[in-house]
Amino acid sequence: MGRLVVVEGLDGAGKRTLTESLTAALRAQGATVTTLAFPRYGRDVHADLVREALHGAHGDLADSVYGMALLYALDRRDAADEIRLALSSHDVVLLDRYVASNAAYQAARLGEGVDGPVVRWVRDLEIDRFGLPVPDRQLLLRVPVDLAARRARTRAEQDTSRKIDAFESDDTLQARCSRMYDALAERGWLSQWHVLDGTRERSRQGADAEQPEDVAALATSLYLGK
Repeated sequence: MGRLVVVEGLDGAGKRTLTESLTAALRAQGATVTTLAFPRYGRDVHADLVREALHGAHGDLADSVYGMALLYALDRRDAADEIRLALSSHDVVLLDRYVASNAAYQAARLGEGVDGPVVRWVRDLEIDRFGLPVPDRQLLLRVPVDLAARRARTRAEQDTSRKIDAFESDDTLQARCSRMYDALAERGWLSQWHVLDGTRERSRQGADAEQPEDVAALATSLYLGK
């Protein structure tokens, strides 16, 4: 059975780039790796409803904290078998966002803490009721809110398919979400967390927040389960 590793962080933190760097480093060490990103836009109807709501569709759906949280959770529930199959045939499965994203963003929207009702509800729903696999390790890519926002805007300018949505454009929400991620990591919510410095600027070659030797060392730790 493979190891389930999750990359978490704000929009614009560099999760995709870190996932790509880790994938390359793990494969260089002989590990079999596959990746999956949530929400699964274009693949799951619940994810597509999320994207549409965040861009103004479906009336007041985006205003409903629990309604949006349920759509995110249903997207993952529908991917549960895919994740389990991937774990049975790979050494490492890397996920770009997972259950902690739901807990962090919804608690931030409600102004609740790590022990608040919505965090408990997310865990009860996604882990206990839906039976989603529990991650072996969660990586928090920590960046200042203003840097994440600049990166998100630059990404949107370069890729028209990734327009800024209602959550990404709310700096106050992003700041609260950042604090929630820190609290979840400190608590060790669901599993062990490892906090990474995401402030280093990425080059045109795609270098991530971590230097190549740091990514290689992290990949070894993830591969060997240390």
